[in-house]
Amino acid sequence: MKLLPCFLDIPTGRQKSFGDQRSYFKTFLLLGAFAVFNLSYSSSAGNVTRDIEFAKVGDLSLKLDLHLPDKQTAPLIVYVHGGAWRGGTRDSVPFAALLKDGFAIASVDYRLSTQALFPAQVHDIKAAIRFLRSKQTQLGIDSRRIVIAGSSAGGHLAALAGVTNRHKELEGTVGDCPDQSSDVQGIVSFYGGSNLTSILSQSTEHGVKMRLPALQLLLGGPPAEKADLARLASPVFHIDANDPPLLLIHGDADPQMPPEQSRELAAAYEKAKLPVKLVMIPGAVHGGPQFYDEERLGLVKDFISRNVTK
Repeated sequence: MKLLPCFLDIPTGRQKSFGDQRSYFKTFLLLGAFAVFNLSYSSSAGNVTRDIEFAKVGDLSLKLDLHLPDKQTAPLIVYVHGGAWRGGTRDSVPFAALLKDGFAIASVDYRLSTQALFPAQVHDIKAAIRFLRSKQTQLGIDSRRIVIAGSSAGGHLAALAGVTNRHKELEGTVGDCPDQSSDVQGIVSFYGGSNLTSILSQSTEHGVKMRLPALQLLLGGPPAEKADLARLASPVFHIDANDPPLLLIHGDADPQMPPEQSRELAAAYEKAKLPVKLVMIPGAVHGGPQFYDEERLGLVKDFISRNVTK
């Protein structure tokens, strides 16, 4: 689905039926814009509109899938998928069950490290947030209540985007909504990285084998040789008093993403006297259903309710 540029603000509302979609499409045609969309309903409460283009980089179309609850003007979770920065897709949303609790979820594309070096990834994520904020009326979301969340490499990128609002090097110029803010009101990182300058020294031998090639692809070389870029890519070095509340969930037996990464970020938040909650799951490794079960999703719901939806 391709929406109109940010400067054309048309309050079309949420698309709930084919009739509504057809009316919305006619509005686009009258304004000389051609929209292509694919609407399908999710198995959870609410519906999902797929393939919404939020930006283009050259010939590459960056898209998002918007999962909407039945509730109008919902708080929004922007979800960043994992995949060692070089893989993964926006198709899988592990906490879609939160739709029934009234949260909207936007699962977003970003350029993989096989397509572009860092900081392209965070530029794309921030462009998605700016786009979503500009389209809140049409899309049926509340741009005053946005939480960014991610898993693994996506957790790293979510944390980085969340603590670097208005950072010149990381904001980027992707998309057509430069007047919009990429600010978020909360961050949730599932077993994500936080310090690319220390991650290898904290890793097991297996972890180094997994992480070093991925980091080289992301940064264009090993972190030791790309020290400035590795520091720029590390959320722990960007913490200030204006950063939003943070929830970290990590397995204490993670062989791929050292649990010390979440501990470092939690410590940086505590030092800055910012609200943070670190949850370590005993015996848990890298991902798995225990991270998205009723108990852990309850933690996410409670975190958002306490810190964002007031």
